[in-house]
Amino acid sequence: MMKKMSISTSKTSLVLFLCQIISALDVPLDSKLLEELSQPPTITQQSPKDYIVDPRENIVIQCEAKGKPPPSFSWTRNGTHFDIDKDAQVTMKPNSGTLVINIMNGGKAEAYEGVYQCTARNERGAAISNNIVIRPSRSPLWTKEKLEPNHVREGDSLVLHCRPPVGLPPPIIFWMDNAFQRLPQSERVSQGLNGDLYFSNVQPEDTREDYICYARFNHTQTIQQKQPISVKVFSMDSLNDTIAANLSDTDIYGAKPVTERQPVLLTPTGSTSTKVELRGNVLLLECIAAGLPTPVIRWIKEGGELPANRTFFENFKKTLKIIDVSEADSGNYKCIARNALGSVHHVISVTVKAAPYWITAPRNLVLSPGEDGTLICRANGNPKPSISWLANGVPIAIAPEDPSRKVDGDTIIFSHVQERSSAVYQCNASNEYGYLLANAFVNVLAEPPRILTPANKLYQVIADSPALLDCAYFGSPKPEIEWFKGVKGSILRGNEYVFHDNGTLEIPVAQKNNAGTYTCVARNELGKIQNEVQLEIKDPTMIIKQPEYKVIQRYGQVSFECIIKHDSTLLPTVTWLKDNDELPDDERFLVGKDNLTIMNVTDKDDGTYTCIVNTTLDSVSASAVLTVVAAPPTPAIIYARPNPPFDLELTGQLERSIDLSWIPGDENNSPITSFVIEFEDALHEPGVWRYQTEVPGSQTTAQLKLSPYVNYSFRVIAVNRIGRSQPSEPSEQYLTKSASPDENPANVQGIGSEPDNLVITWEPLKGFQSNGPGLQYKVSWRQKDVDDEWTSVIVANVSKYIVSGTPTFVPYEVKVQALNDLGYAPEPSEVIGHSGEDLPMVAPGNVQVHVINSTLAKVHWDPVPLKSVRGHLQGYKIYYWKVQSLSRRSRRHIEKKILTFRGNKTFGMLPGLEPYSSYKLNVRVVNGKGEGPASPDKVFKTPEGVPSSPSFLKITNPTLDSLTLEWGSPTHPNGVLTSYTLKFQPINNTHELGPLVEIRIPANESSLILKNLNYSTRYKFYFNAQTSVGSGSQITEEAVTIMDEGYSEILFATSPVMHTVRPTFYKVQPLYPRIRNVTTAAAETYANISWEYEGPDHANFYVEYGVAGSKEDWKKEIVNGSRSFFVLKGLTPGTAYKVRVGAEGLSGFRSSEDVFETGPAMASRQVDIATQGWFIGLMCAVALLILILLIVCFIRRNKGGKYPVKEKEDAHADPEIQPMKEDDGTFGEYSDAEDHKPLKKGSRTPSDRTVKKEDSDDSLVDYGEGVNGQFNEDGSFIGQYSGKKEKEPAEGNESSEAPSPVNAMNSFV
Repeated sequence: MMKKMSISTSKTSLVLFLCQIISALDVPLDSKLLEELSQPPTITQQSPKDYIVDPRENIVIQCEAKGKPPPSFSWTRNGTHFDIDKDAQVTMKPNSGTLVINIMNGGKAEAYEGVYQCTARNERGAAISNNIVIRPSRSPLWTKEKLEPNHVREGDSLVLHCRPPVGLPPPIIFWMDNAFQRLPQSERVSQGLNGDLYFSNVQPEDTREDYICYARFNHTQTIQQKQPISVKVFSMDSLNDTIAANLSDTDIYGAKPVTERQPVLLTPTGSTSTKVELRGNVLLLECIAAGLPTPVIRWIKEGGELPANRTFFENFKKTLKIIDVSEADSGNYKCIARNALGSVHHVISVTVKAAPYWITAPRNLVLSPGEDGTLICRANGNPKPSISWLANGVPIAIAPEDPSRKVDGDTIIFSHVQERSSAVYQCNASNEYGYLLANAFVNVLAEPPRILTPANKLYQVIADSPALLDCAYFGSPKPEIEWFKGVKGSILRGNEYVFHDNGTLEIPVAQKNNAGTYTCVARNELGKIQNEVQLEIKDPTMIIKQPEYKVIQRYGQVSFECIIKHDSTLLPTVTWLKDNDELPDDERFLVGKDNLTIMNVTDKDDGTYTCIVNTTLDSVSASAVLTVVAAPPTPAIIYARPNPPFDLELTGQLERSIDLSWIPGDENNSPITSFVIEFEDALHEPGVWRYQTEVPGSQTTAQLKLSPYVNYSFRVIAVNRIGRSQPSEPSEQYLTKSASPDENPANVQGIGSEPDNLVITWEPLKGFQSNGPGLQYKVSWRQKDVDDEWTSVIVANVSKYIVSGTPTFVPYEVKVQALNDLGYAPEPSEVIGHSGEDLPMVAPGNVQVHVINSTLAKVHWDPVPLKSVRGHLQGYKIYYWKVQSLSRRSRRHIEKKILTFRGNKTFGMLPGLEPYSSYKLNVRVVNGKGEGPASPDKVFKTPEGVPSSPSFLKITNPTLDSLTLEWGSPTHPNGVLTSYTLKFQPINNTHELGPLVEIRIPANESSLILKNLNYSTRYKFYFNAQTSVGSGSQITEEAVTIMDEGYSEILFATSPVMHTVRPTFYKVQPLYPRIRNVTTAAAETYANISWEYEGPDHANFYVEYGVAGSKEDWKKEIVNGSRSFFVLKGLTPGTAYKVRVGAEGLSGFRSSEDVFETGPAMASRQVDIATQGWFIGLMCAVALLILILLIVCFIRRNKGGKYPVKEKEDAHADPEIQPMKEDDGTFGEYSDAEDHKPLKKGSRTPSDRTVKKEDSDDSLVDYGEGVNGQFNEDGSFIGQYSGKKEKEPAEGNESSEAPSPVNAMNSFV
């Protein structure tokens, strides 16, 4: 007897048709077939019913439909025909019904408000869209009002009204202060649903003048602000103090203390109120009470319980929230406000109404001529919705008559249909709260049979596995399917075959004799067709020699075998794993054809090794454990794995359990710690042993749990510290009875592979999990949040089912239930999947570029609406490329660069840009399917940056007193060059650097002649270029003036490029004088100031001083003669002073500042030592001695005294990296550890050469050289590179010994 598998998708049928079975045709989703069959229009995409648009952007009203032939589109507006050809602002997309109303080029959104409806029509009918109500969003300004300050007594209640402007959609309300910080809320202070701010009782800390209510209109992305509200809370203590200050002692005064009060409801008012909510919405009920102490709110439902899992409390339990309400949630809800003095309550009567919702939506019918069918449209709601029918968009009462059609309320009955009966019917279910509109077509087709499975398709299966031979077909009327084996074989019948309604032939257990040619025949009254397919049965792949457990001594060699047997026509691949991961990348592991060898074994090689064999049809694996041990001592007890158990016996056989006993083998000097029991299922997986359980080593019996429909054999493995024994001999077999499945497939997923399908996959049950013969799966799905019925189909023992004709990227609820010949598994859990993704439709809008600096730009864009993404949002990509350099005006090959920003980002940074260049970019949204369209190209320009170093610096033509410099412009000017800077200084025979001279050179020059140089002197040059942004990197070079006309020393230039431009002449200025090493010795009321001077003779000095940190003008004292010391008198004891020394007649020439502090004031009875004659004489002697020492030092210096060690070490280093003294700009000396001792009071500068910020306006912190890096003008982050940049060349070099002013220059010869 032939076995038929039926797929049922309907649970109900009309009473009128109990005597006959009506089944519509299923049209396979074959692309070639669908292109050939005529089909009425179907609306596939449309805008929402209530469509609020942004008045600043173009209005896009979507209407997409499919059909054969392709449908044409028309629109109505406010019930009348909308002629888009007469409105220049309105266009319709090609091959689509989607309207685009151009608002951004002069149109006004308000002019296009109204109700729109789309009609898609072809020769087989007309489908219509919902009524789409277009309304532009509105975000009106706040009405002006005069807000009086709120004066409130402590403990009283207070309500601050927001009264936001009425917008479309309504705004989101929140309260903040002037600093844009949200105002804290609590059980005492909270915001109501209407936006007002409620105080159950005010406290003194509530006093402030910046209570500001904000309204955020999300649709237009604007925020409106109400004027700040002032609240002044008068505490009882302050009131009593005020009253006491204004009353006499005899008056009785005093404000009443803060009194506690019973709760009083601030909202809602009264004792009762009503609330109407729609089914499926969120119900929000609110109670806010005043009182002191602050009342606590509690909610109850009279005569019932609050619904579990759908009830939430918000706003400190002042708001009751019930999600997804239904008619059962109607009733009286009571809120109770309670504090220590009493309580108050309010009852809210809730009525839940319902807009129409589907019970059974009409479904498309594909019928053959002469067949019968029905369209059923059932909806519910509160109140009960009325049902009306339309045919091709026209009320059915006035539509052309069709004798095969009869309307019976919510059902249309079709009898003996003909091809002219094809049409699209609309069902409208409406009540006062809304409507539902569904299109369903009746398509009458007369088609001979077609077989869609390719001819001579080859099927290959492993022996003893199921074989599924497809015969996808279509025809109208529905064809009958028959299968034959061989070209002239007899029709297939019998229990060894399963015939599915979709034409598939299943051979549950395919054997070698099932191989051959199979013929599928499809016939109906219009014709007959057949197709042949081939079936090949392959031998299963087996591991006939499995890897075995190994114990190996450290540094030994071990080998695992894996010998396989497979079908000769299949090509196997063998893979080895260690601990379920790839083998280590180590040459010690050698993989052979049938084995794995490990050389020089170490402890880390310990683990489980698995051999996996894969073919195109099956896969097998086997594992073994490697244990690495140390070399045993000699002599040593031999420890080994135990011998296998024996004499296995089965007793106590039941349907779901059995008792197994055994006798242990020899433990080989290592006690048995456990026994591992494995089982074989000879019915489903012969030769495969699986883990059953593990018991302690002291136990020799075990009760084992069994599964139905399994032919069990058991074996036992003993385990000790060394390892596992060989398995025991198998026990006798025991076959359990069949039962319905205990479990459902795991890892159920719903992921679309195409925009119009949903691929449901799962992990099939293992053979022993089937619990009986005839294992199948019931696959069910329904669209999420649409209140649709489940659609189910029963499939064979496969792992995938494809649902076609789905909308693009919508959520679906999916479940898969196992069943066999004895029944169903338990009800499965539901998972959420999505139909297939499609490429995004819309490009990101409002792309803006903000150039941060010459190498960095920030790009902003508006996110693409999630509905237009049509898939899982992956992120955004920015394509950008350089168009041209603005300094050279030369184009180059365009190389586009791409930056990807993951997630729903709305901005991104473009680093590494070239300065002074023109760029273009566009932005694209990315989903799982790919990239969407690009936004319009955006052009932006980077500003100028600092140039690179000059391309070369060449020094030629040395004479007694001149040198010629030639240079090349920077390779990368990064802007318009404004000038060049040349700095140079002499180097003497001891490699010390002399004074630095700086020259500014016009940008159009390429050579320079330096005059008035010292003869036979080496000079070091530093050369760089400038733009308006700043100086670029410098290039350095050295050269020597000649000793006489017959000698010259020419250094190599940085580039061989020659220049013939006439050079510019420059005369070097003489050495400029300076004052340095200003020192102070302070007493109580006076201070000794001394200094060192270099420069022309007969200079007249002056000393300026003032209080440190004061903004008062400097006080000036003239020094008599050309002395290098001076005594400041009349100072204030214990005061810090600043001091500097200058020279008369030299404009702006003075020393750096020094700071000292006078000594503390002495008691009046003590003698002022500074006025004693003996002290004055002593000081004069000391001063004379110091003067003599200075003269001796000068003389020794002129005779070639030694220079400090540090200066010699730095002789050839760039002056930028030599240490500078913070006070006078001179070079620091080499110092030892003593230099780093802490400074004593009155010291001039710290020995580590640091200066406090208040002592120097030139702190590195101000220039971004500190810990906190900042961006400089060209956008580079200088904090990251501080310490690596070259500093400015030094202004000179000084020894710790004072040189003679006369011989200052000679020391550098």
